[in-house]
Amino acid sequence: MNLRSKLKHYLGNPSLKRINMPMQLTEEQIREYVKCSKDPIYFIENYVKIITLDKGFVQISLYPFQKQAITDINDNRRVIVKAGRQVGKTTMVVGYILWYILFNQDKFVAILANKAPTAREILNRVKIAYEALPLWIQQGVKVWNKGDIELENNCRIMATSTASSAIRGYSISLLYLDEFAFVPSNIADEFFTSVYPTISSGTQSKILISSTPNGMNHFYRMWTEAVEGQSGFKHIEANWRQVPGRDQAWADDQRRILKDEKFLQEMECEFMGSAGTLLSSAALKSLAFVKPIHLSENGIKVYQAPIPEHNYVIIADTARGRGLDYSAFSVIDVTSIPYKQVCIYKDNNISPIVYPSIIRRMGEYYNSAYVLIEINDNGQQVVDSLFDEYEYENILSTVEIKGKIAVTWGYGNKSYRGVRTTKSVKRLGCSIMKNLIEAQQLIIQDFDTISELSTFISNGTSFEAAEGSHDDLVMTLVLFAWLTNQKFFSELTNTDIRLKLYEEQMKQIEEERLPTFLGGHIDVDQNDGSYLENGDIWTPVNH
Repeated sequence: MNLRSKLKHYLGNPSLKRINMPMQLTEEQIREYVKCSKDPIYFIENYVKIITLDKGFVQISLYPFQKQAITDINDNRRVIVKAGRQVGKTTMVVGYILWYILFNQDKFVAILANKAPTAREILNRVKIAYEALPLWIQQGVKVWNKGDIELENNCRIMATSTASSAIRGYSISLLYLDEFAFVPSNIADEFFTSVYPTISSGTQSKILISSTPNGMNHFYRMWTEAVEGQSGFKHIEANWRQVPGRDQAWADDQRRILKDEKFLQEMECEFMGSAGTLLSSAALKSLAFVKPIHLSENGIKVYQAPIPEHNYVIIADTARGRGLDYSAFSVIDVTSIPYKQVCIYKDNNISPIVYPSIIRRMGEYYNSAYVLIEINDNGQQVVDSLFDEYEYENILSTVEIKGKIAVTWGYGNKSYRGVRTTKSVKRLGCSIMKNLIEAQQLIIQDFDTISELSTFISNGTSFEAAEGSHDDLVMTLVLFAWLTNQKFFSELTNTDIRLKLYEEQMKQIEEERLPTFLGGHIDVDQNDGSYLENGDIWTPVNH
């Protein structure tokens, strides 16, 4: 290559045009350039090449679904793609991004993925396709790095990981989020909180999200909202059936290799829970979240306002407020079956000192709801503060006799406010929760709760959150399910029956005889007024 020829190219690379390099185009090239600028599909099918496993470096031939997807991406500002493995999703995105930066001015494309190398691999595919273009259709190159390219038309592409600070401060024209379902939920939420408003505020800016399903997480929520027309996202689905040449025999072979759950998730694009979940796959897929009617900045989501004369229970779990596990509670309407989750709270920074004030406020809001607080860790501090400092009276207590924990109406010298989650309590609660939800006798409305249920998996003889996930809201449901098995639960909100029970008990105690009502033998403890009915403790409330 002579010196004159080198001066025409970027850093001597014969495949890249340098900036400010004049080119004399023929009439045919001008017609082609104009045609390409108006039609991304024509440009891709005639000028974009990719490396394939079977055929090497070849010209792209788009599938019908890829053509429709490129049209939808070009015609819509917000697009979400649910794609199976090896269906050509990245190929069409690479082709569109290449067209976007060649035939526009002053555009900034950000390619983000769950891992920086993944994002840079997509950028590398764009660069390979760019170098294969004829020089007359290229823009001159100003920057050509591993994670960043810039052209003389002031179009730029940057590739990095999905983090809240990754593109903060940039004016993004096209944001592409690849494999977004594999970004941890906390990072995805933080990213959208910090970045999405700047994208959505523009009149021309675009956002493209694509992923294979990975459980019922934030991507599942965004896809569902798009399908239901709640978010303004155009939704595109591409499973194995959209790829020419793949038939049922191919699918059967893949199913044998991947096994059923992996095949359904990665080829059929179905949202599945983690392996070994407490709830069945069918039950998880039947759960439908709704948008809260009120969403506060401090983590409260209200799905249904309190209804006069309705009865509510709050089940609360307590963390240490250090940004790890969450303090959480669920408010359940227990007026009738099916029980319904009407409000949740979730925050991993709330101090146990402040947490009682939130419980009290929501308890009063929901018709002086009964409150059951788990006290295995910092919960004891919360329940004591709720009663002593905030003077909230409707706190449920428990007592343990012969290894069995039971709920009491009040507080005595053998009982304690709150409940300790023992192995037996958790085991029973898990079993009942599964039955309630799968029989549609407990309606879950909160997305975060459904997401946690999809990763609540078997671990030996118990169940817990899968690695990297949380189960704080699920545990509030486990304790609620356990609560429904208590003999007193059917009387929990019936004041007349509770008063009658109390009066009859007092009368029988005064007569110094053992009561036999309610169909069971009852042992009276004269020290605190509680009694044991068929193994369950009952304690009268002071009126």
